[in-house]
Amino acid sequence: MGFISALITILGLSLFEVINSIDNAIINAEVLSTMKAASRRWFITWGLLSSVVIVRGLLPFLIVWLLNPTAGIIGTVTAVFQSDRSVSESLDRSAPYLLLAGGIFMVFVFFHWLFLEEKKFGLPGERFIANQGVWFYAIVSVILTITVWYAIKTEPLLAFSAVVGSTVFFITHGFKQQAEQAEKKLLQKGMSDISKILYLEVIDMTFSIDGVLGSFAFTFFVPLILLGNGLGALVLRQVTVSNIERIKKYLYIKNGAMYSILFLGSVMVLDSFGFHIPFWFSPTMTFLIVGYFYLKSNKKIKI
Repeated sequence: MGFISALITILGLSLFEVINSIDNAIINAEVLSTMKAASRRWFITWGLLSSVVIVRGLLPFLIVWLLNPTAGIIGTVTAVFQSDRSVSESLDRSAPYLLLAGGIFMVFVFFHWLFLEEKKFGLPGERFIANQGVWFYAIVSVILTITVWYAIKTEPLLAFSAVVGSTVFFITHGFKQQAEQAEKKLLQKGMSDISKILYLEVIDMTFSIDGVLGSFAFTFFVPLILLGNGLGALVLRQVTVSNIERIKKYLYIKNGAMYSILFLGSVMVLDSFGFHIPFWFSPTMTFLIVGYFYLKSNKKIKI
């Protein structure tokens, strides 16, 4: 991969990380406003270390190791940075399973938002769909059934990967619901700053799973994922501290994040079945989708 290709990938990863974690940033900002200045500084400094290094740093390596367990944890880390050919070949063989699991997960995330979550309606038809929330379970069940049917014809293990993706979605969805309830507790004055920091770290881990899985729609080269996600996390922490109220005014940014997730999830599913997707497609679509909803939000602010 050349310099320009790597740069486009890193910028696309960073943008996706930022917009995908806006909800997390808002939660952080609201909770931080109830904490002492020293506690806020500690979370922003050391919390960033745990957020980037422990979660967004280790999770991609863990995924690569699961795809190539014979190398061991240390061997996987070393091989990734040295571009070991055996690891690359193993990833190429295992890529369809990860792509399909991640793709199903992300498609489910989008449809859950579209049918069941509160939102600012940014496109025609969203309000109507939001009033048909009960259909979410029918839609994702049909998607999973069709995907498994075609995957079985290709390889049974690929079908199992689709089921794993749906399982991961429902497990993490439960944690996210718990995180929303925890936010209400965090805003109460009776809870200590240390407890709030620990809760915020757990919430951050929950919200980071979407971004890490989505990063594989951009590239399988882990160092680029680390750079892109790390840069996005840095920008997000700065937003959390200085401009969160301004960010809240951009009403349709979350819409941009969700439609990006739909496109990236679809790319992963198609790629898992052997469709060739150019490297530039994922970052380009991310920029276009987010750009559209950014301009739409900006127009709304000026009215």
